[in-house]
Amino acid sequence: MAAVGILDVDLCGPSIPRMLSVGKPEVHQCDSGWVPVYADPQQQQQLALMSIAFLLEDSDEAVIWRGPKKTALIGQFVSDVAWGELDILLVDTPPGTSDEHLAVLENLRKHRVDGAVLVTTPQAVSTGDVRREITFCKKTNLKILGIVENMSGFVCPHCSECSNIFSKGGGEELAKLTGSAFLGSVPLDPLLTESLEEGRDFLQAFPESSTFTAISHIANTLLNSLNA
Repeated sequence: MAAVGILDVDLCGPSIPRMLSVGKPEVHQCDSGWVPVYADPQQQQQLALMSIAFLLEDSDEAVIWRGPKKTALIGQFVSDVAWGELDILLVDTPPGTSDEHLAVLENLRKHRVDGAVLVTTPQAVSTGDVRREITFCKKTNLKILGIVENMSGFVCPHCSECSNIFSKGGGEELAKLTGSAFLGSVPLDPLLTESLEEGRDFLQAFPESSTFTAISHIANTLLNSLNA
């Protein structure tokens, strides 16, 4: 099984620790730097995490930092964390194109960066934001691995039928217009929302779910493109 790390650089709104139910563990130092937190201590080499949430004394504490301080911390996250031999490092960024994105790129340039996966909802307001992110990727020579459409339809918790209560297809249309790969769609699913709120493993809890199929399709499509 691949060794995977998740670097949460959403400094003002870190949510990965909550979604993976790791609480607020202490971050220890070793000779190589900070030791990442592991989502499953029983399988320690499976999923390594680092987030500013682990460094804050209070989970409600607001991070009111200017660009240079954000850039410095992200540099530490990239260079001073003892990630070990990872097969994949996923970097979760906040929406938009800001200091966090520039800092990640600057610090990862010396490593092999495969590219960016852009996530949008179907609505025009969201796809407009992602258009600007596409422009950012092109200006910084960052390869776009593909686009994912999130909140695409609603899965009924009773009959599992997916209904288009909002618009649908905005992400796929954006991919066509910009010449980007469309990786797939993920619907609004109350079971997925509940799992994330409680920090439970949705993929293990609901393997028969159509949302599981959608997420697996996106992951496999992305991995196949990276291995091609």
